[in-house]
Amino acid sequence: MSTMLYKRVDYSLSKLLHDIEHGDIALPDLQRPFVWPAAKVRDLFDSMYRGFPVGYFLFWANEHLTDTKQIGVEQKQAKVPRLLIVDGQQRLTSLYAVLKGRRVLNKDFKETSIKISFRPIDGQFDVADAAIERDPEYIYDISELWKQGASSFRFIRQFIENLCNHRDVTDEEVNVISENIDRLYKLQEYQFTAMEISSTVDEEQVSDIFVRINSQGKKLNQSDFILTLLSVFWDQGRKELEAFARDSRQAGGERVSAFNHFIHPDPDQMLRVAVGLGFKRARLKNVYSILRGKDLETGEVSPDRRDQQFEVLKQAQASALNMQNWHDFLKTLIKAGFRSKAMVSSKINIIYAYVMYLIGKEDFRVDAYRLRQLIAKWYFMLVLTGRYTSSPETVMEADLARLRGVRNQDEFVGTLEKIINDSLTNDFWAITLVNKLESSTSRNPALHAYYAALNILGANVLFSSMKVSELLDPMLHANRNAIEIHHLFPKKYLKSIGISESKLINQVANFALVEWGDNARISDESPEEYFPKYASRFSSAELAEMMEMHALPDNWTSLEYSRFLEERRKKMAHVIKQGFLRL
Repeated sequence: MSTMLYKRVDYSLSKLLHDIEHGDIALPDLQRPFVWPAAKVRDLFDSMYRGFPVGYFLFWANEHLTDTKQIGVEQKQAKVPRLLIVDGQQRLTSLYAVLKGRRVLNKDFKETSIKISFRPIDGQFDVADAAIERDPEYIYDISELWKQGASSFRFIRQFIENLCNHRDVTDEEVNVISENIDRLYKLQEYQFTAMEISSTVDEEQVSDIFVRINSQGKKLNQSDFILTLLSVFWDQGRKELEAFARDSRQAGGERVSAFNHFIHPDPDQMLRVAVGLGFKRARLKNVYSILRGKDLETGEVSPDRRDQQFEVLKQAQASALNMQNWHDFLKTLIKAGFRSKAMVSSKINIIYAYVMYLIGKEDFRVDAYRLRQLIAKWYFMLVLTGRYTSSPETVMEADLARLRGVRNQDEFVGTLEKIINDSLTNDFWAITLVNKLESSTSRNPALHAYYAALNILGANVLFSSMKVSELLDPMLHANRNAIEIHHLFPKKYLKSIGISESKLINQVANFALVEWGDNARISDESPEEYFPKYASRFSSAELAEMMEMHALPDNWTSLEYSRFLEERRKKMAHVIKQGFLRL
């Protein structure tokens, strides 16, 4: 007969919350630290109120671990917890936050309150908002019901008195409201089932149990599994990833920080960087096994091998989270003509480009100037081709595989240059790219590459003496953006000549960057009306250069619209190519 590694224990909700409050139940951080969205918390309370089952908890009896997190952000009494929650942390944290009125950390690592409202007349739960706060039919924040010293009787009387001040309340309504509030109050008696894993079970077994449970229910991705291992075997590494992610979202002022205007990476994204650098892997399903100390050929698991692999990860993560490395890499994006997250259509391009940057720097010691030039071209190519759009892990795995036989910096540079040249062929520039520009979305990567090319080439904004790069500066904030997307053939003008389909009106070949003031003044005038007025600002040489940079065909104002789009796409592709060649 197999040995039982757990026992079943029933808890009331009040007992669970009491044990959290007194530090008997703590969080070993085996899951993501993020709380549920408020709507999911609302649904949890609604299910409990109606007597539905809402799942169980998995605890780990703790007799030897002390490096744990407590639920919530307030400090409770210092003691070694009796139980660590392995599965159900989101649910329990949500219950604790609402019933105790405590602040927790959201997905952006900021303190927040979860406020759930309740309408006693019909037993409806809602996420609290400003309208509900003004509505006397609602208990705005149900946390008030369980505050220390409050009783359901006093709370019900006060609620009904307040409601009577706003409308007439019948005796029948008084009874319904009283019963529903009392029923809500008694949710603290709701019974949960918990499975308590024995304290004799070691960390690796607990990690394995966690992964097995979640792989059968809630689907976690491979990065979650690896973060689970980090929580057990190298919790400091997990904390460093979370701290970096939190830091990237908060402007640092004078201090050194990960904050930037391109990307606010999540912990799992920075984990991908470390894994790519350390193991030259993109498929995380194999990395999970490697970090457990498993030999992928024999299947044998070795603690010594596990420790060795974690040492590799530790070194790689130190490089990935190094602030100098991080900001030196971000300069390559600026070098490539990209200025802010508004020009970023895919975060994975940045993450994988950072992997290549670090491999070049750490493994092959590529000269800093040479590396910046190379990665700028590499990133530009990624954006243009959408290399990692489909099956990104598979494609990146193949790119990393090409580096396994590389011996020095020249071979590293040559390998990436070959991939770039094989991707950006003459047919790509003349045919593929032109077709990519046949789109009606302003988030089109090829359009972002066009704007990047204008930055690289030092182009002025259309009808302006200001540079595109100056007005795309992410530090500029006003009521209106310094630079706006202008329809060269304005919407109302196109509709006046019978072109009303949005996909045609909003073709990217109809977009141009202008200062907001010019955009407002042009309004709905036809190109033949407004263009001569703005062209008169410039000399013939200046106007010719502006026409070339902004891909405007000769006599474009008098061209039939579909012909204009066709010609401009070709010219935009040419400008993009010139920008890339300038790199």
